Amino acid sequence: MGAGRTVLVTGVSRDLGRTLARTLATDPGIDRVVGVDVVPPRGDLGDVTFVRADIRNPVIAKVIAKEDVDTVVHMSVIATPGSAGARGTMKELNVIGTMQLLAACQKAEGLRTLVVKSSTTAYGASSRDPAMFTEDMEPRRPARTGYAKDVVEVEQYVRGFARRRPDVTTTLLRCANVIGPRVVSPLASYFRLPVIPTVLGFDPRLQFLHETDLNRVLRHAVREDVGGTFNVAGDGLLMLSQALRRSGRPNLAVPAMAFGGLGSVLKSVRRADLSPELVAFLTYGRGVDTTRMRSELGFEPHYTTASAFAEFAASLPPGSRRTDRVLGALAERLPAVDDDRPAQLTLAGGTDG
Repeated sequence: MGAGRTVLVTGVSRDLGRTLARTLATDPGIDRVVGVDVVPPRGDLGDVTFVRADIRNPVIAKVIAKEDVDTVVHMSVIATPGSAGARGTMKELNVIGTMQLLAACQKAEGLRTLVVKSSTTAYGASSRDPAMFTEDMEPRRPARTGYAKDVVEVEQYVRGFARRRPDVTTTLLRCANVIGPRVVSPLASYFRLPVIPTVLGFDPRLQFLHETDLNRVLRHAVREDVGGTFNVAGDGLLMLSQALRRSGRPNLAVPAMAFGGLGSVLKSVRRADLSPELVAFLTYGRGVDTTRMRSELGFEPHYTTASAFAEFAASLPPGSRRTDRVLGALAERLPAVDDDRPAQLTLAGGTDG
């Protein structure tokens, strides 16, 4: 990688984007890092130049031109509507924001590298899934709503950009669910619940990427200039039941028909957002093949799926004494279902499994 690069990072108001921008600013091969977001970040940006700009607005093209940007890292595809307002605002940020950013990138003659953080959510989750998804596979059930649909649309626009600008190295990173003590996400909020609901009769396979490995792989993609689409995840799989035992959290097995209603209850009290794609993931799970990550991208995560979750679980507060009260409240508010199987409480404990 030659010296003198200027990198623009979107989404720096959130911790993961801010951390990446600060890390890139310390790289001796990078001259300047410009952080862009609609609101200023809460934490210190270090040597990063912050520009308050909305990527949904064509003005982002002026920012790229003025700052003489040659590398763009797109971190603004978000999974949490709460941080963006309503679902409509989230879709605008994800899809319209990406369209405007890519339009600006297409006009930028000096652009050489584009790195986009995507998600393995693009593969969906269903009973018909293969054991492991490779990068060339399509979802068995196309996403119709929510974050999953946003991810698919964003990836389509990125592929279109790559065809129109073959001179730009375009790297699409399909990251497994990012986990870590500081991560704020729908899945992290789910695991932070005092009592964790599960779908009765299902034990999905989970894959995680530690937050520091996300930072490392994005930095690696910027430095190495390897184009293509890559699954990124820690080694191995973890069953949900294993994760619950290791977290020490009590869990409540709920019939599938009631699970969506329970999600509405949790959202109404602002405890968790069990979106349709997260419910599917917590029912069927998902596994992705990371061969290409090692052989072509040349990246090796420090954390396995199990060790990434272990560090996250260690950051969880001790189990609450309010468990009985929480369970009672949940039981009262669960929607009625035509199912003779009652919800089942399991008091998780121990580290086996």
